[in-house]
Amino acid sequence: MDALIEQLKGEIIKQLNLEDLKPADIDSDAALFGGGLGLDSIDALELIVLLEKNYGIKVSNPADGKKIFQSVRTMAEYISANKK
Repeated sequence: MDALIEQLKGEIIKQLNLEDLKPADIDSDAALFGGGLGLDSIDALELIVLLEKNYGIKVSNPADGKKIFQSVRTMAEYISANKK
C-alpha cells in the first residue's frame, strides 16, 4: 500500500502541475480538497482522469468521489479494491 501511495503522490503532482511540491510534501492522510492541498472541482476532474488512464477505474457515481478523493490514502485504498 505504501508503494501505491508514493506512486499516487507523484502522479497527482504531475497530473495537476504541482511542480513546487515533492511527494514527501504531501501528507497521505491530509484532505485533498478544502484544507490540505486545497484542490478544486477542476482538479477533481483531473483526478478522475488519472484513475481512468492509469488504473482503468471509472468513477461512475459522483457521490463516491467525495469518499474516494478525501486523501491520497483513500484513493490508494479505492484503487487497491477496484483495480482490474
